[in-house]
Amino acid sequence: MAVHDWTRVEAGIFHDFHHAWIEEIKRSLNAGRLPDDYYALAEQHAAGFGPDVLTLQGPGDGDGTCEPASGRTPSSGNGGVVLSPPKILASAETDMEYYRRKQNTVTVRHVSGDQIVAMVEVVSPGNKASRHALRSFVEKAADLLDKRIHLLILDLLPPGRRDPHGIHGAIWEEIAGQEVQVPSDKPLTLVAYETCLTVRTYITHFAVGDVLVEMPLFLEPGAQVPVPLEETYDAAFAAVPRRWRKVLEA
Repeated sequence: MAVHDWTRVEAGIFHDFHHAWIEEIKRSLNAGRLPDDYYALAEQHAAGFGPDVLTLQGPGDGDGTCEPASGRTPSSGNGGVVLSPPKILASAETDMEYYRRKQNTVTVRHVSGDQIVAMVEVVSPGNKASRHALRSFVEKAADLLDKRIHLLILDLLPPGRRDPHGIHGAIWEEIAGQEVQVPSDKPLTLVAYETCLTVRTYITHFAVGDVLVEMPLFLEPGAQVPVPLEETYDAAFAAVPRRWRKVLEA
């Protein structure tokens, strides 16, 4: 199924789809895509950067290093899930100065005591509704990357006057001080962030009518699992009320 034009419906309709898509992504990750020592949770939040899906690792499972997975035994589960390098090339990388100017921070942990290693966020209209909302989203993303939490951000909404280069453009300017250009014919963005001593990005630009591709969700530096965005999107869209599916499909 091709991506729909979500600007054709009000924010509440997108919010309903947003909730369903997050649930589908969580189910897919927990249904054998993650190694056994990782699991995903859907997280509820009122506004700003949630996150939507947490990927966590049991305490003591990680070694806390920044060496790529290829340099040590990769994580795997009983189902044969092995973390692997991404299939797409990195689009950009921050320089080392970004981390030299940051202070050390404590490890972020879930209330259960398990360590958060990655987050997935679907950008909502509310994230772009005001200057404050956008700024809060960008600052939270930068802070999470500084804490070495990998991110996957899915932005189905076109750039607006508050984010002329898209959400990723605002984040990249914050952490790297560089401007990002969004292709005029591909204004929507999927972006995975791999964070360690530097931050690498893996970007796919797309447009309304395109089919979503799998994107990497990094669990360790150099090691990821693919997230099946197309099949989870389709399942979530099927749950949208028929009255609004007709509007989006017209």
